[in-house]
Amino acid sequence: MSEIAQIQKQHGIVGREREMRLALAILQCGRHLLLEGPVGVGKTTVALAVCAHLGRRVWRVDGDDRFTEQKLTGWFDPPLVLKAGYGDESFTPGPLLEAMEVGGVLFINELNRMPESVQNVLLPALDEGVLQIPHLGERRARPGFQVVATQNPIEYVATGHLSEALRDRFEHVGLSYQSEEEEIAIVRRHVPDAPLELAEEAVRLTRATRQHTAFRRGASVRAAIAIAQIAMAIGGPSALSQAAEAALTTRVEVNETDGSGLSGVIQAILAEKKKSCSNYAPSLI
Repeated sequence: MSEIAQIQKQHGIVGREREMRLALAILQCGRHLLLEGPVGVGKTTVALAVCAHLGRRVWRVDGDDRFTEQKLTGWFDPPLVLKAGYGDESFTPGPLLEAMEVGGVLFINELNRMPESVQNVLLPALDEGVLQIPHLGERRARPGFQVVATQNPIEYVATGHLSEALRDRFEHVGLSYQSEEEEIAIVRRHVPDAPLELAEEAVRLTRATRQHTAFRRGASVRAAIAIAQIAMAIGGPSALSQAAEAALTTRVEVNETDGSGLSGVIQAILAEKKKSCSNYAPSLI
């Protein structure tokens, strides 16, 4: 069994051979890794699976516009400072410093949601493996320290640009939406009891949100998984449309110029299927 096949089997990953092979090569070269792609394409899954395969210890941070530099690097406990002064005994290391001190991996999910000040703290650590701690001085990373980060495209809400200097410290792996066949396989892996036709329809509906002119932003395969699960639970002739509306409402943006709304668009997509397939069965459960 190949190295990539081992990762796929161990972590339940469908496809992504190229991306995992490239990510592995980047980490094995000692470089920092940035995975970029739309929400729900498996960036975090790929990142953590590759790190686990390499036996790397990981500290995880989730991007947040309220995240502070102190949360990343560490902070002094005020009562302990009053008692013992500024020193290691009154200092709590943050995930960046902990990863540096043991030569581990700092995993930052949605890096471009971090404030610019936090991004700037990363630069010397990425570039030279150095971190300056007030009152404690310089700390250097042990061999093996790396940063693995993900980011969503800039058009997503609450995301921002990474500085050119920060991007220059990373090697880039892009992830796009997978093929229809792979997305069907993903749905069937997560909803093993779902009939094949239901998995196919859940994927078809979800993929239509990325292509139909009524949508400003489409959904990932997560929506297809949810559609299949909910439709199985509801049952009956209208299960698919009900499940689709429940799963897609929180994951898509409908163009304001489209007066039919999400429910109307879903019905239109289902109607297109009926026209193109004479033996289409409205009940898939």
